[in-house]
Amino acid sequence: MRSSKFAGTAFLLGALVIFQAGCLGPGKNPPTRFYVLSSLYRGETAIEPVADMADVAIGVGPVRIPGKIDRPQVVTRSTRNEIRLAGLAEWGDPLGAGFTRAMAENLALLLNTEKVSIFPWLKATRTDYQVMVDVVEFIGAPAETARLRAWWTIFGDGGRTELLKRYSRLEAEVGGDEIAAMVQAQSLLVERFSRQIAGALKALSQK
Repeated sequence: MRSSKFAGTAFLLGALVIFQAGCLGPGKNPPTRFYVLSSLYRGETAIEPVADMADVAIGVGPVRIPGKIDRPQVVTRSTRNEIRLAGLAEWGDPLGAGFTRAMAENLALLLNTEKVSIFPWLKATRTDYQVMVDVVEFIGAPAETARLRAWWTIFGDGGRTELLKRYSRLEAEVGGDEIAAMVQAQSLLVERFSRQIAGALKALSQK
């Protein structure tokens, strides 16, 4: 399988916790932990692509994230009508950027293509397909459930023609009572979401 152009940086970006600020010692406050969404890339494990679209150029984005969760702090669900900001847990990069990056790398691996661009790209960049995402919900709670709901649209003809529009609703159990477990479940949701999009792109390319 052709390696993704993202592989060189995936080890650093794919780690669940990318660094810990300061060290805990006598008289010091607990450190803030920083998290990122991980992709399918595993380095030592090959990913079986769902299609060979090596000659197809794919643009990923824009990915729009609702303001209620687009914050530096990791947001957790408390009740149906309440969310909470995790006091010592923050995203290592903006949530929209992290979501887009993980999805782009997933699509590169699943479709066996290096021709993946992340929005915004240069005017001269060619795209056979462009995937735009409007996230409705992307939240969870430790030891409970993480959810992803989103509208997504695939455009062709350099982004000028709408080819299909879909709505996805995905859930994943959080396998622990820590924020790290919740972020891991959210990463799994982005993986499953990417697989849905990859399947749709495969079908479109075969028409």
